[in-house]
Amino acid sequence: MAGMATHVITGAGSGIGAAVARRLHERGDDLVLHARDAGRAKHLATAFPGARTLVGDLADPDRLSWAFSHQTLPDRVDSLLHVAGVVELGAVGDLTPKSWHHQLNVNLVAPAELTRHLLPQLRTARGHVIFVNSGSGLNAHAGWSAYAASKHGLKALADALRQEEHAGGVRVTSIYPGRTASPMQAKVHRQEGREYDASRWIDPESVATTILMALDLPADAEVNDLTVRPGR
Repeated sequence: MAGMATHVITGAGSGIGAAVARRLHERGDDLVLHARDAGRAKHLATAFPGARTLVGDLADPDRLSWAFSHQTLPDRVDSLLHVAGVVELGAVGDLTPKSWHHQLNVNLVAPAELTRHLLPQLRTARGHVIFVNSGSGLNAHAGWSAYAASKHGLKALADALRQEEHAGGVRVTSIYPGRTASPMQAKVHRQEGREYDASRWIDPESVATTILMALDLPADAEVNDLTVRPGR
């Protein structure tokens, strides 16, 4: 992606999202960082001087349109990076509708809604939408039904969006990281009742490198799907 670009990023507060935001900020690109609330927005603005923020609760996608109507959306969007996500493990026989709705809302419905709002700017810029999915978006395992369902749905969203927008020059990429050292992974280990050792898993910087590679490809090429797995 030649020259200064504008990137809208969800999940920039930690893990993969923070690594991507830091790399793009360091090279001088413009950042619009999504935050759940004003307090988190203030924290992100402090961490990334010069960045703009966009506030809206991904857990309540029905109200995102209202939230955005009270803010100024960026005039230009060269990339929209969906990195935020939540996970709550549990067997099908134990998960409640509240847990299903929460994971589906944050991991699937909110990305669709955010994309809908920014598609005009992405079309104008012939921009790039990147969905940071998960290995669970390709394979579902016991105890992961709701999370995997949300991520399988995210793959479907990306695949459909790619076909709909390809002729107009909008690129769409799905990244499927394996277990990555992050606060989310620490939470997963607690839910699994296992000791967490960050050194066993992918460094968020490594996933950020794959995301920037997809972003920076010349316009004659597009990465559709990229799987990243722990190397040790």
